[in-house]
Amino acid sequence: MQNAGMAALGLNWRYLAFEVRPDHLRAAIEGAREMRFIGLNLTVPHKLLAVDLVDLLDESAQAWGAVNTIRFEGRNERGEWQPLGSFGDRTPDQIRSQGFNTDADAIARSLREDLHFELAGAKVLVLGAGGAGRVAALKLAAENVSELFLVNRTIGKAEAIAAEIGQRFPKVKTSISYPRQPIGLVVNATSVGLRPGDELPFDRTAFSLSQTRAVYDMIYRPAETPLLNAAKAAGCHIANGLGMLLHQGAKALELWSGQKAPITVMRKALEKNVYGST
Repeated sequence: MQNAGMAALGLNWRYLAFEVRPDHLRAAIEGAREMRFIGLNLTVPHKLLAVDLVDLLDESAQAWGAVNTIRFEGRNERGEWQPLGSFGDRTPDQIRSQGFNTDADAIARSLREDLHFELAGAKVLVLGAGGAGRVAALKLAAENVSELFLVNRTIGKAEAIAAEIGQRFPKVKTSISYPRQPIGLVVNATSVGLRPGDELPFDRTAFSLSQTRAVYDMIYRPAETPLLNAAKAAGCHIANGLGMLLHQGAKALELWSGQKAPITVMRKALEKNVYGST
């Protein structure tokens, strides 16, 4: 996806994947800076750790408390900080790292585009209270949903998110339980569904898919998880996390390049890579 986007923009860049242990994350970020990387994307479990490892946090990273994109920036001769990619072959004397979060806006955009779901005033069940669940719940609250039901195996994590929402978005009602009444949307932010043979990521004695109109699973491989299969059988509108992956990556490319991301090109490359389609 990123390499296709970079090629379409005429950038002589290459997007590569590296495995980094959490206890080596600081060294990896510093190494990327020294090697004049344009930027980085981070996945779990690095998103929360990186908040304390970058030189500066953008408003997005401050708002959602997680960093999934790092942009390296240089100081020009006028003392202004600019994306490192804008310097060409020149190497600035000073380089800093700025952390961004492109996940939150991406999930809201994907819900609107892929499910045609209007968030304002909706009642939503969020499964999972890890990093992805926290960002999703906070973004949904910021989009003025009326009520959030937060369910997690470790109740304390869900309670912590509910308390944060209560402070930041007091008009949004939160519950640490399954809804008893009909709701508009279920969001799966757990990893249940990634492995063959996984069960559904919720307690079927406490909640039924007949209670919701739509189901969004952040997992995109497989294309239809057991949750989405069950939701489709129950007559729900369904979507997986491919749209979220696309839009968070496209925004990252825009932050690095200063150019508008070629969404159509990136979507086609992503679908081909994930599903083998053309």
